[in-house]
Amino acid sequence: MKSIEYTTEIPAGGHWSLRMRKGTLMRLTDLEGGANVGMLFYNPENLLERYNAPDTLKCQHTFKLTRGNCLYSDMGRIFASIVEDSLGWHETVCGNIRADQVTGRWGVRDYQHDRNNWHQNGHDAFLVELAKYGLGCADLAANINWFSKVAADAEGRMQLVEGHSQPGSHLTLRFEMDTLVVLHNCPHPLCQEPTYPQRPVRIDLGEADPVSDDDYCLNFRPENRRGFQNNALYHLGK
Repeated sequence: MKSIEYTTEIPAGGHWSLRMRKGTLMRLTDLEGGANVGMLFYNPENLLERYNAPDTLKCQHTFKLTRGNCLYSDMGRIFASIVEDSLGWHETVCGNIRADQVTGRWGVRDYQHDRNNWHQNGHDAFLVELAKYGLGCADLAANINWFSKVAADAEGRMQLVEGHSQPGSHLTLRFEMDTLVVLHNCPHPLCQEPTYPQRPVRIDLGEADPVSDDDYCLNFRPENRRGFQNNALYHLGK
């Protein structure tokens, strides 16, 4: 990152959204370890175009996300590239935790009675942010869960890997097209901690260097080069 131009901190249960310009960077830092950041992407010029988890995974022949991976839309374009990652594994298949799951694990706490100590869930947190842009439940897609790793047991059941993200773990996204970013800092749907997690996350924003022909993400997979070509065509037509 050339320089940090803006910094904010998302508390546990918090949610946030921002339109990121092409050529900007977003760095996420897990300040205390054990965080989970749910994230979705939309094209602000055409909100019907959004992050596509199946295409992102299958075109890059992976189950996890890490440095080098690109994050694809359902139009075959790249919203963002992961240019830095200290963890090596982030998951994008388990979705969001819902209100009934939060209540069943940690009890009922609402904002009216508990203020900032309430128990927010990822599903409703996304809906609050999406409503700001005229979007709703029908516009939800399979989201990324940054800082979280899942593994399957002998019977094929997925479990959250505890202790995966340590204090200071971070990743950086470079945006390859203008992108509406919607995120929350709510527990992972497979989280089984005895108390509702309280893990703040810092967000730093800045400018990226231009993409060169030897760029790591561009060359990480042959499919990524085609994705960048799709972006180039899209920007020529704007």
